[in-house]
Amino acid sequence: MTTKSLFASVALLCLVLNGLAQTQGPPPPMFRATNQSQDKDDVVRITTNLVQIDAVVTKDGKQVRDLKAEDFEIFQDGRKQTITSFAYISNVPSPTTLLTPDAKVAERDKSVPAAPLKPDEPRRTVALVVDDLGLSAESMSNVRRQLRKFVAEQIQPHDLVAIIRTGVDVGVLQQFTNDKRLLMNTVEQMRWNGCSRIGASVLPPFNARFGFGGGSRACGGTARTFMSLRFVVEAMTDLPGRKSIMVLSDSMPIEDQSHEFNGIGWGSIDATNRLAALRRIAEMAIRRSVVIYSIDTQGLQPTGVTAADSFRGNVWEITQQMNELVAERGRLLFDRRAGGDLIARQTGGFQVKNSNDLKLDRVLEDQSGYYLIGYRPSSETFNRRFHKITAKVKRSGMSLRTRHGFFGYPEEDDIRRPQSKMAMALMSPFGAQEIDVNLASFFVNDKTAGSAIRSFLYMNPKDLTFETINDKREAKIEVQAVVFGQNGGPVSQIRQFGVVSLGHDEYQQALNNGIRVRFDMPARRPGSFQVRAAARDIASSRIGAAGRFILVPNLNDKRLALSGVVLHGLSDPAQAVQPTFASPAAERFVPNSDLYASFAIYNALLDPVSQQPNLLIQTKLFRDGKHVFTFSDIQVDTANQPDLERIRVNLQFRLGADLEPGHYYLQLTVTDKTPKGKQPQPPFIQWANFEIVKPETSR
Repeated sequence: MTTKSLFASVALLCLVLNGLAQTQGPPPPMFRATNQSQDKDDVVRITTNLVQIDAVVTKDGKQVRDLKAEDFEIFQDGRKQTITSFAYISNVPSPTTLLTPDAKVAERDKSVPAAPLKPDEPRRTVALVVDDLGLSAESMSNVRRQLRKFVAEQIQPHDLVAIIRTGVDVGVLQQFTNDKRLLMNTVEQMRWNGCSRIGASVLPPFNARFGFGGGSRACGGTARTFMSLRFVVEAMTDLPGRKSIMVLSDSMPIEDQSHEFNGIGWGSIDATNRLAALRRIAEMAIRRSVVIYSIDTQGLQPTGVTAADSFRGNVWEITQQMNELVAERGRLLFDRRAGGDLIARQTGGFQVKNSNDLKLDRVLEDQSGYYLIGYRPSSETFNRRFHKITAKVKRSGMSLRTRHGFFGYPEEDDIRRPQSKMAMALMSPFGAQEIDVNLASFFVNDKTAGSAIRSFLYMNPKDLTFETINDKREAKIEVQAVVFGQNGGPVSQIRQFGVVSLGHDEYQQALNNGIRVRFDMPARRPGSFQVRAAARDIASSRIGAAGRFILVPNLNDKRLALSGVVLHGLSDPAQAVQPTFASPAAERFVPNSDLYASFAIYNALLDPVSQQPNLLIQTKLFRDGKHVFTFSDIQVDTANQPDLERIRVNLQFRLGADLEPGHYYLQLTVTDKTPKGKQPQPPFIQWANFEIVKPETSR
């Protein structure tokens, strides 16, 4: 495919987008070969007919992936078990291209957003739980720096990741994404929590009169951290496959460290039930195919005397205090990591400790695949007592990690909180797939109505139930949408019921082009958000859901900004935003067709002489993260714009006849050439994704 044939023509139209900113309210088969797909059975199961365990085997720190069932031995309570099912499950699409720094990986532009993941695609699912209730200000700075590097350099397009803080009311499922922009925004929002049980520094100074200084205990202490961990483990139940949690904390002790907090009590959590709480978390994780890794963020700390320490007494007394201080600080560092080490070992993970490098890449590599080994349990297994699991690999020089064991009750007895299908569709990163839906959401602003998030939800009418009523085809649908904020909590939501009523010609057109519903939700503050929308066919109860990342700019700072980009196949952009049902499906196009990209530019500077903006647009095309085409720079003609604070632009493209099917990204870079003082404004980059499909599969 040559670059000349990608697009037959490019044109620029400066048009008013009428109505753009109006606001409205079975077990796996025996000895299965290496499997590159992920399904609901590729997880730990504990039933009366089958016990499955997941195991990771390493040699010299690298995973071993070519072992067979005869290379393993499994023991339950010291009794050897007969392996009845065996498989190696890969969590990455292609180890040869994704686990080694070859040329194909190097070619990928890391700034390009990743294509949305599909439920049946292999992936590494990771929740990074930042225990800001157990982090010092010193550690938080290091955690933020290392997470920033981890997101930018280590996360691959197939990774499903969430970054969750224990110190806020969290949503979990809705925060999982493979969009680095959303993850990076979450990292940048992290700050030291004044409610942390750790003070400004990892090791507080010592005062002979008052002992160790510590953090505040008014916000829940370890109890709230444990509650957050249980909530995350519980929420991850509904994600398919094997999952992992990285817990980043300075302090997760098993025993009470009363000296650390000047004798302030632990409330309802004492040394005994804290240990029980950790074991319950580990048991829940085992049942839900979650592996926990503990990241001790204390790092390498000097335990000697510092200038901040204060001593009193004679020389002998001061010397004794110094010796006790060094020993006490060593015990403190050890005790703080004991709880994290416990839940990591019991769930098959490991702990990173004594390192200023958090080694998050090592944990991610550990999640690239695992062995799934099953055996048939005896009848006395399900006596509700704990059963210890021991797994061995017969080959020399290899290490094996797996679950510590399980309590003897079948998973059918594991009672979970029921969730409605619509609620799960809105929260899950995959949602429901019973109806083919697509979501286009973008930021818009209007002088009178203000800022809003506008969304178009596209549905395949072949998945809806139509009845013939008075010579029309009618289908009843329910639409729900939620805007989730930085912590995964809802900031805006709608619920609508409607009837799609189409005449004969309209119905035939809808079969070809799809059905669209438009809705707006207010954007009350700037920041990064996720829009999740679900549609339900009331007659059949089938549901489809989709999601989209949205960045809402701060227009009050008077910096250059763009709305979201509307992709459509209509030459008149006014038609593209009317709230009709039958219209071409956005973001899904066939080769040799027209594509229009409509958007608005805000806060453009005016030239002192001409009193007109001087705006330049550069457009690039990417596929699979690789740059495939650059278009000529376009000077925006603003002569007929009614509002120079909100400049409406429509770009027209002719899609080449030989474009290959797949996901594409259009990158729009707008540069304001009018100088602002001595420093020019930085350009604003906006992305829009679309799919090229074969003509017969467009709808």
